[in-house]
Amino acid sequence: MTNGAASVAGPTSRRRILVIEDEPDLARGLRDALEFEQFEVSTAGQGREGIARLREAGTDLVILDLMLPDINGFSVCEQIRQSHPVVPIIMLTARSQETDKIRGLEAGADDYVTKPFSVGELVARINAIFRRLHRSTATDEAIRIGQVTVYPRRHELVRNRKTLPLSFYEVEILRLLHERKGEPVAREEIMEKIWGLTGYGSSRSVDNFVVKLRKKIEENASSPRHIVTIYGTGYKLLL
Repeated sequence: MTNGAASVAGPTSRRRILVIEDEPDLARGLRDALEFEQFEVSTAGQGREGIARLREAGTDLVILDLMLPDINGFSVCEQIRQSHPVVPIIMLTARSQETDKIRGLEAGADDYVTKPFSVGELVARINAIFRRLHRSTATDEAIRIGQVTVYPRRHELVRNRKTLPLSFYEVEILRLLHERKGEPVAREEIMEKIWGLTGYGSSRSVDNFVVKLRKKIEENASSPRHIVTIYGTGYKLLL
């Protein structure tokens, strides 16, 4: 973590952040820096401890190190997603390989920061996530797709009288496809508009989320009628 970046302006409304990081100096530095930005911060030095702490207390966002002494960050991320499908997760990694970043997104991370990083960069990413969350929960206009009804603000869909949870990014992908229903939407555009990521040669995380959505929406996920692949481009939503 490096110094010298300016603080990000704007109120944080005392959002609660859980830092799961096994390096004591880094965890302490993150706590001090984020508390200076008016966040409430708790820390955990191991993955299982972090999962338990998340279940015990309300948390608005998780900062998760990839390399932990007991279980790796990918596993922690997946376990958090099972019990907390919409709590944002920012993954910290010392690695710069694209495969790790994509794997983190596929495990359920909302963003990632590569060490070393500045406090200003991290706070900017945190505030960007909270802004997206605020916009996504502003309305609850139901979306009808075939025999399925999606309720974006509740992060749920109803199919055959059965209610299924939707993750934050599953909802955001559906929103974007619904806004452009009947038109192809490129994978790169989905990555840029939803994750804010550009310039990546791979967009497997988009495909991964589409696979999950098809299992919840389609009568036959292997032969989709609603979320249709446009080969060489991306996806199209047919109602």
